[in-house]
Amino acid sequence: MKEYKEIQVALLGLGTVGLGVYKVLQMQKEEMQHKIGTEIKIKKILVRNLEKAAGKIEDASVLTDSWQEIVNDDEIQIVIEVMGGMEPARTYIMEAMQAGKQVVTANKDLIAADGKELMDQAKKSGCDLLFEAAVAGAIPIIRPLKQCLAGNHLSEIMGIVNGTTNFILTKMAQDGMEFEEALALATELGYAEADPTADIEGLDAGRKVAIMASIAFNSRVTFDDVYTEGITKITASDIRYAKETGSVIKLLGVARNTPEGIEVRVHPMLIPERHPLASVNDSFNAVFVHGDAVDDAMFYGRGAGELPTASAVVGDIFDIARNLQYECCGRISCTCYKQLPIKAMDDICSKYFLRMLVENEPGVLAAVTAVFGDRKVSIEQIIQKKKIGELAEIVVITEKVKERHVKDSLKVFEEMEAVKKVSSVIRVYGE
Repeated sequence: MKEYKEIQVALLGLGTVGLGVYKVLQMQKEEMQHKIGTEIKIKKILVRNLEKAAGKIEDASVLTDSWQEIVNDDEIQIVIEVMGGMEPARTYIMEAMQAGKQVVTANKDLIAADGKELMDQAKKSGCDLLFEAAVAGAIPIIRPLKQCLAGNHLSEIMGIVNGTTNFILTKMAQDGMEFEEALALATELGYAEADPTADIEGLDAGRKVAIMASIAFNSRVTFDDVYTEGITKITASDIRYAKETGSVIKLLGVARNTPEGIEVRVHPMLIPERHPLASVNDSFNAVFVHGDAVDDAMFYGRGAGELPTASAVVGDIFDIARNLQYECCGRISCTCYKQLPIKAMDDICSKYFLRMLVENEPGVLAAVTAVFGDRKVSIEQIIQKKKIGELAEIVVITEKVKERHVKDSLKVFEEMEAVKKVSSVIRVYGE
């Protein structure tokens, strides 16, 4: 074991997560020696605005706006990237590993898009590249997938991995809010960004699902492989009708390893109230895993925020610090040793919940069911909910059918005079 009085690190970025990492390292200062056998010292913090950053920390002398000052410093052994975005983060991480430095990142965008290239460089350089904080904030999921559950063949990983959308759907369910009202509240409370697109359109969750699927199924999945659909079309009526069927609506990330290929998708789903994920509310996240040995396991906790995300980052820093002392960095590199196909969304089977406005005339229900039947869509139930003037609102729940057959039915409904509007099309979770 190599003895270190201290391990010097550089922090790239001092935003919400960066400041959280700084705080957690300060909070752990007295116990580091006992936990990891050494101390972590922040030697440099890379920022854009030195004057603005100076007011956030105790010792402004560690601040720099020069990357070269960090990458060329041989005393800095760990680089912690919490800047976000693709560039210059990608360049900095690659150059850090090429210089023999270990890297911790919270950058889900980068890992979901360029994970292979980054892991290849880590292997070539014999470096650790850890990214626990890239998925689900404080919840440990990357390390369990790579290590604790490595003795399993995992067949499914799914979950609620975006706190903003979960908060919005919770408020819609519990307080009867419409989407826009719940989004405004999320923005006011700081759960939603000024531009919430990445959250409410499912993009943020899609990146996290790509990362988890890659690790769980040992085959590279990128963000471009993930079908994404957000929650902007979900209404209070949808949530009310879901409740009548004993279900709740959640934005779920779903990855399944099937004989035909990997399914990777993010979209709203009706999920039974008895399912463990149904009770995950507000800004909390949860990830549900199924394997041949472990059976079912669920990981639950805070999915975002300054200190929760910093908790995951500092956990990675401590892990690398131990590796440095035992001179065993780079022992767990890329685990994607398979090349499995990605299953097309049109071939994925689901049950569906559809809400439609149709003419309130004899024979209309029969015509609707005939369209479904002609396109291989079996109906589990069809219910007339209420009259709206001269129209009737109906709810259709299908059996498990291929996505393509539902799409074919919807195209016909667009041309049918008796069908005035298909208000909602939401998938239903099921085995």
